[in-house]
Amino acid sequence: MTRSLSAELVDFVQSGVSVQIGTRDASLVPEAVRGVGARVEPDRGHVVVFVPAATGTRTLANLEDNGRIAICFSRIADNRTIQLKGRARSVAAARDEDRAVVDRYRGELAQNLAFVGMPPRLSYRISSWPCHAVRVEIETIWVQTPGPGAGEALGQGVDA
Repeated sequence: MTRSLSAELVDFVQSGVSVQIGTRDASLVPEAVRGVGARVEPDRGHVVVFVPAATGTRTLANLEDNGRIAICFSRIADNRTIQLKGRARSVAAARDEDRAVVDRYRGELAQNLAFVGMPPRLSYRISSWPCHAVRVEIETIWVQTPGPGAGEALGQGVDA
């Protein structure tokens, strides 16, 4: 069953939050890679997350094998974190028009990392282009912010 994001969570996911993507292979060996932005589709039940080609080889192989994916979006200033779990419905080379999303994300991430003392010149070294666009059907939404309610499904009386 596809889950939809609220308007507030759409804004959160598409902002300069830290994006970590988790997958696994057929032997259940995990893989993690930094995402370089996301775009929520108009139905709010699908998100496109961008995976750098330079660092995403194993992630893409895992998605081809089984399609399972978890994506954590974490705001650096206060550790507010949500996790989306679902299935990759398509993987393709990111298009030229996607580059604007990735570039905007990098700028916002650099500002957020500067908040905790990381110079923007270092955050811009994070590999971002070329990348792959992974379209994910959202199946579950989890609260992962440290504290009470961490690990609970969103929508069961828990405010993310």
